[in-house]
Amino acid sequence: MMREADALIRIQEIDLALMRYNRTLNAMPQAEKVKNIRAARKALAKEMKKVIGQRKDAEMDLEENESSQTRLSEREIELRERGNAGELSFREVQDLEAELTSLAKTLEKRQYKHKDLVDRLEKVRQTEAKAQETDRMLVNQERLELESIKEQTADIRRDAAALKAEREEVVKSISDEVMAEYEAATKRFGGLGVEILRGNMPSICSVKVSPSAFGDIKLGPEITTCPYCHRLLVTTYMFEEPKKD
Repeated sequence: MMREADALIRIQEIDLALMRYNRTLNAMPQAEKVKNIRAARKALAKEMKKVIGQRKDAEMDLEENESSQTRLSEREIELRERGNAGELSFREVQDLEAELTSLAKTLEKRQYKHKDLVDRLEKVRQTEAKAQETDRMLVNQERLELESIKEQTADIRRDAAALKAEREEVVKSISDEVMAEYEAATKRFGGLGVEILRGNMPSICSVKVSPSAFGDIKLGPEITTCPYCHRLLVTTYMFEEPKKD
């Protein structure tokens, strides 16, 4: 197993490399297209929900209209059969004729409205069909963009997979406590949660450690906290002079 301090440095190197890979992938034009396609599909799904509701309402209204026409027609037949039986009084005949007249008017209204209901349902169904076709087109576009991303990023994904496998092994050399501190520092400092002390100069914050603080650090563990920026500070190489540009 690696020494814990070296493992901590390597973990940060791996995580920074993985972050760069992710930025490269996210910056690809295909990734932006996929994002836009998914947003379009989400908006379309919301609209489709409304259209489906409208279609169901139109179907119910048409079904009710047709059922009403059937009931009225059946009643009309029933009344005519009753009148043809010839056993009605004058008053009953008048009532029957009045009801037949009323039925005829009501049925005419239902038949007149029926065409509008049929047209309304057909229009909604066409809208729904177009929306479904648009969704299928978007699904196909997303598939093509994802295939393009996969093809163009094969090398990056292979390298990232190797780094992730290495990371799993390196983590085994770091205690849970130090790993928790690393994750918190990494989150706080945007991926740069660990610095190395060479001489009296931390590698990231570049604030020279005072003689008194340097003396305390020499007596402390290989992994401590920077007294200035509060990153994790690896002191393993503290007696090496910092590299000059």
